[in-house]
Amino acid sequence: MADQSIVSALVLGLIEGLTEFLPVSSTAHVLLAGRFLGFHSPGNTFAVLIQLGAILAILLVYAHRLTSIALALPNSEKARHFVLTVLVAFLPAAVIGALAHGFIKSVLFETPMLICIMLIIGGIILLAVDKMKFQPKYHDVMDYPLSLAFKIGLFQCIAMIPGTSRSGATIVGSLLMGTDKRSAAEFSFFLAMPTMLGAFVLDLYKNRELISFDDGAVIAVGFIAAFVTAILVVRSLLDFVSSRGYAPFAYWRIVIGVVGLLGLLFWPSQDATAVAALAPAF
Repeated sequence: MADQSIVSALVLGLIEGLTEFLPVSSTAHVLLAGRFLGFHSPGNTFAVLIQLGAILAILLVYAHRLTSIALALPNSEKARHFVLTVLVAFLPAAVIGALAHGFIKSVLFETPMLICIMLIIGGIILLAVDKMKFQPKYHDVMDYPLSLAFKIGLFQCIAMIPGTSRSGATIVGSLLMGTDKRSAAEFSFFLAMPTMLGAFVLDLYKNRELISFDDGAVIAVGFIAAFVTAILVVRSLLDFVSSRGYAPFAYWRIVIGVVGLLGLLFWPSQDATAVAALAPAF
């Protein structure tokens, strides 16, 4: 591959890792950056595999916690309850994502104007919610009731509209229903594990006849960049939101949305189909 493709893969991998677990919409950032870079990924190989880098990153960071929960399952009602809450929260996205996969990929992901608008709207909502004075009832993700988990799962489904942000939707939903900021972000991490893994497997299956590893160097660069940056984000985000809240991410969304709209108006458009192939299914 040309050096330009390597550089583009590095940029897109960094963007994926930096934004996947932030409430700013990694899909929007990857789609818009791919559009303006003119990056083409035959068979969706690049997008599928760099998303795997982000998945492995969060599994690595939470490996000790996940192992502890797994070992406690036979004897701990609290551990079993927590696993059930994550599965209940994941269920709505699993059903709707599987049924609407084709429409999401072929229609919504090919509408960059919608993505920019959703970035701005989501930023305004996140800013408003962050400034609200809540009295949190839930401070520990291990104590979330099943009804709360299911409602958070419904909020997550809103993120099937590109530009909304999976983590942003779950965090806003969590805060509105009585969680504190830190546990809202942490539950979003745990919910990301089955959700992202499910989206990865679905994308891999849907594109199984098109997947190609001809561009191994490009894929490797994007994968490593996404993996390393995602680790840094996951390790630092909880402390950041505990002290700073979500306002910085809200302002960032609004700026990127506005810049994206201006770019769409004045930047020569690229092949929308090629760019849409860059985005994960969810």
